Amino acid sequence: MSASERTKMIAGEWYTCIDDELEALRVIARDAVFEHNSLPPRQRGNISPALLALLGNAGEGARIEAPFHCAYGFNIHLGAGAFLNAGCTILDTAPVRIGNRTLLGPNVQIYCAEHHKEAAGRQAGLEIARPVTIGDSAWIGGSAIILGGISIGDGAIVGAGAVVTRDVPDNTTVVGNPARAVKRG
Repeated sequence: MSASERTKMIAGEWYTCIDDELEALRVIARDAVFEHNSLPPRQRGNISPALLALLGNAGEGARIEAPFHCAYGFNIHLGAGAFLNAGCTILDTAPVRIGNRTLLGPNVQIYCAEHHKEAAGRQAGLEIARPVTIGDSAWIGGSAIILGGISIGDGAIVGAGAVVTRDVPDNTTVVGNPARAVKRG
């Protein structure tokens, strides 16, 4: 018996996202995201009840502003005091770990899914899931894009609009497309 597409996704193997089980999980996430994005702020709190129940975990004081979008939700792990500003998108086909007191600016995008390089593979819905880890006390500037398989260290800064294609060491500032280190001044 072959492994399910979900099992292959979790294992970091090539899988097809065109799958009934994965679609059912995405529907659950869309419903939770809809609640989060639709509730009045006082009723939503830091994270709406449905989205909070869906997340892998959320530390004390973690907050997600609306609007927000995620693919599955259960792969998202937020440290205490983590803050995601309005418009963040996390395509969490693999685990996304955001550290304590880490700040994500508006419209930050985290893409764990990598589509197949061959056209026929893309047409078949083939992709592979690569995790993203962001350390404690990091700051990700508005509209930055973080690709799958990336680790960003503690205290790091990613400049607004940067496209992060390589790991970022602790206490390093990166800017640009592709993101590259700059000296702090």
